[in-house]
Formats: sequence, C-alpha cells, structure tokens
Amino acid sequence: MAETAVLRQRTHDERSAPPRKGGLLAGLLRTARPKQWVKNVLVVAAPAAAGELFSRHALTQLALVFVLFTACAAAVYLVNDARDADADRAHPVKRHRPVAAGQVPVPVAYAVGGCLGVLAPAAAGWLCGPAVAALLTAYLAMQLAYCISLKHVLVVDLAVVTTGFLMRAMIGGLALGIPLSRWFLITTGFGALFMVSAKRYSEAVQMAGKAGATRALLTEYTTGYLRFVWQLAAGVAVLGYCLWAMEEGGVPHTSVLPWRQLSMVAFILAILRYAVFADRGTAGEPEDVVLRDRALALIGVAWMAMYGLAVANW
Repeated sequence: MAETAVLRQRTHDERSAPPRKGGLLAGLLRTARPKQWVKNVLVVAAPAAAGELFSRHALTQLALVFVLFTACAAAVYLVNDARDADADRAHPVKRHRPVAAGQVPVPVAYAVGGCLGVLAPAAAGWLCGPAVAALLTAYLAMQLAYCISLKHVLVVDLAVVTTGFLMRAMIGGLALGIPLSRWFLITTGFGALFMVSAKRYSEAVQMAGKAGATRALLTEYTTGYLRFVWQLAAGVAVLGYCLWAMEEGGVPHTSVLPWRQLSMVAFILAILRYAVFADRGTAGEPEDVVLRDRALALIGVAWMAMYGLAVANW
C-alpha cells in the first residue's frame, strides 16, 4: 500500500542519512526532541473541556505549564539517551542521535537532564502550586523508572506511556483548579492507550523478522495481543465519550443544536479513521498520522468545532 511504501522509504532515508552537524547547544536541542513537544499541547485539554480556556490568567498558566512539562520531558530524553548511548551506537537509526554520535558528551547529557529535572518541579511549586509540582515530580519518577527498567516489563510499559499522556491532559486542570470529570479521565486515558498500543502494533508489524531492528520488548508481544489492546482501548474511549455526550439526560439544552450528541459522530469517525492506519501497521508515529491524513484532519476540525460549541452552549 502507498502508506507502507512511503514509511519504508522514509525509514531507509533515515538509516542512510549522515548524522547532522552542529554544536553542543544544537545537539542538546535535538536530544530534547522538539518534534515531540506537540504532545504537550494536551495540557489545554481539561481547561478546554471546562470552557475556561480563553481568559488571560488561563492562557498564562497553560503556557507556563507547557514549558515546564516540556522541560521535564526533555530531562527524561537526555537521561534516556545518555543511559542508552552504547546500545544506540549499534542501531542503524539511533546511532545518529547526538549523544550516541558524540555531539553531546554523556556526562553533559546527564548534567543538563538532572538540572532540568530539578528546576522544572521547583519552578512549578513556586509559580503554579504544589499540585502541579507533585504531578511533574511523579511524571519524572515514573519516566525515569521506565527508562531504567519498566520499559522491559510487558504491559507495564504500555501503562506507563499511557499514564504519561494522561498526566499531560490532567496538569492543565490542576494548574487552574478545574475538577477533572470521570468521563474526561476515562476517554483521555483509553484514547491514549489506543494510540500507544496502535503504535506498538505498527512497530511490531513493520519490524517482524528483523532481529535487533527495534526495541527488544516487541518480540515478547504478539501482534494479535497488541491488536486486541488497541481495539479494546478504542471501544472504551468511544463508550466513555458517548456517556459524557449523553449525560444531560432529560435536561433540555439551550443551544441551537445538540452539539454534545452530534460530536459523538465526529469522535467515532476519527477513531475509525485512525484505526485504518493502525490495522495496516502504519500508525508508528501518531503525530504523522494526525497531521498528514487530510480526512482525519478534517474530521478532527469538525469534532473540535462541535465540541467547542457544546462547551460554550451556543
């Protein structure tokens, strides 16, 4: 299929590409994975769901929380790459990472990662409150444990990565003192598990029979099991969202149309569309799937519009 061919070509290009040149600062920035920062946009999820997104105080706090969470994630990436430097040098793609390639010395990666890991929660406690600082500290502890050992434990690795996404979605609400609803937590948590397990499934499909080409833990999973996990997670996420949308019960709405109920259609279509790529084994990079598929992007825009109208009760 076309998507598979493109993915294979991109993988080939990545493997054959020479390491990028640059100084120490450029190497540190690359190690911080700027492409992954888009995930931290999830910090706006809880305030958006509560309709408290556009005040000056909310925007300032969310921008600050985004920066602090990005700093924590960068700390984890730096420590992870420093710890895995020797193994990465034997990998056809990861050997080009700045730490593995020698652009960033291992002690420097550890030092910068450690400083970010200490300063970000401390700044959060001072500027955002103890709840945000506690969550960032828990995130760092969990992710560092993942780097050291948990990424080698079946099922637990999926739970840790999923929890990281859930923490991103929770922290905005904690920063603004917004109660987190059960449906929000269920939909966000299982939606994250859907994308994480779909990514693992895609990696397992693409790397089948290629020993040493990817993380060793994937050899412990079967594609059938990973398919079961992403299908289960998708079903629970849809159910949780539908229960939220129907929660009004018999209370009449005052908006022009029942946007909450109508948004279910767009949400389910988005899950079904993403599942196409998961089933093909081409959902290895969720951000690429979301940003490059026009149909999925249009469905996402329609969902956000209806969701926003529902929250605003327009």
